[in-house]
Amino acid sequence: MDIIAYAIPFFLVAIVLEIIWGRTRGLDTYRLNDTFSSLMLGIMSQARKFVLLGIGGWVYQQVTDLTVVALWPANAWVTWLVAFVLYDFCYYWLHRLGHERQILWAAHVVHHQSEDYNLATALRQTSTGFLLGWLFYIPMYIVGIPAQVIVTVGAINLIYQFWVHTQHVPELGWFEWFFVSPSNHRVHHAQNDRYLDHNYGGVFIVWDRLFGTYQRELPDVPCIYGIRGAIRTWNPLVALTHIYTDMVSDIRGAPHWRDRLRVPISRTGWKPEAAAHDAFRQKNDLMAFEPYDPVVSQIVKIYAGVQLLFATGLLAYGQLHTMSVASYWLWWGLLMWTGVATAAWLDARPWRYCFCIDAPRQLVVLTSISLIIPDGPWQIAGLLLAIVGAVLLSRDWFDKKRTGQTLASIASQAVSKQ
Repeated sequence: MDIIAYAIPFFLVAIVLEIIWGRTRGLDTYRLNDTFSSLMLGIMSQARKFVLLGIGGWVYQQVTDLTVVALWPANAWVTWLVAFVLYDFCYYWLHRLGHERQILWAAHVVHHQSEDYNLATALRQTSTGFLLGWLFYIPMYIVGIPAQVIVTVGAINLIYQFWVHTQHVPELGWFEWFFVSPSNHRVHHAQNDRYLDHNYGGVFIVWDRLFGTYQRELPDVPCIYGIRGAIRTWNPLVALTHIYTDMVSDIRGAPHWRDRLRVPISRTGWKPEAAAHDAFRQKNDLMAFEPYDPVVSQIVKIYAGVQLLFATGLLAYGQLHTMSVASYWLWWGLLMWTGVATAAWLDARPWRYCFCIDAPRQLVVLTSISLIIPDGPWQIAGLLLAIVGAVLLSRDWFDKKRTGQTLASIASQAVSKQ
């Protein structure tokens, strides 16, 4: 049973409540574009599970087959306690090395790209962590903890981490000494020099205190969220791949095999000398930091919200209906296409560029709804969202055209007066 999937509706309700609470208290920590990016990446992460099934599970099964009979009975409370603590210990090292080594940072960086900090940030998850993350939990199988216990405590660990992604909870006294809290996790998401690369625990902060990576949130050093080499786009494909593409570029630019082999396992930010002349991604000036926030029309914002609803519905359809492997890949591709096309609007790209990306997607959506999706309610919901999207785009185009004509007439009148 995937308890994460069952928890998602509660996560979404909590996000809505946090938005209401923040606006009531005068501390609104949400922007639509950043929230769209976080939720879209969360949707892609959930969808990836259906496209690439069982890679880590297959490996775990092989390891389990090689070990002795499970030493820890699944129905004993001590098994669950030991597994819960041991899982968080393994998670600490995965998380820490995920910040210290390029190949692991390439997967984890997605979670840190948000320049806001709120409950939606918690849902901003990678789609590529399955490649290597499973390695860190093999010791749990080797010592004989049952697979179902490991999977369940892992889900509980992840669910716990949801609530600490908020700016509305202050320090919690004695709690800070033992557990990950909103305060010490805000430090983890900050890019300030004082805070960078600290507080890696998932549930227990004691690992950071033991291994020297703890940092308290300081009242005179407000957190600046995000990553140093900001990607400056809401595009989910760029968000998921930009470190991987940087590594490929560094490997190609290095003349020696020693440096090429070192790139993936090097500390984050390291580059071969031969590639040092290549421009680094522009680093943030924290003294004059401004979050990435392109100005777009209200219609584009509404359109992005509609597309987020469409993507959520598409995810739900894929989770509730069994499809062939090829259909799952097409389904995932349509989700990614939706994210990329909508991000182009939110990035304030030229209207013609956005339309050329989005119009074919709309045609594919309409075709899919009419031919592939047999259920009446799903067809009706999809068609309504597609119609609303088309109306909004048309309205945005007419508004821009009218505004352009108005500006042109003003300019011509000014010239005639001269």
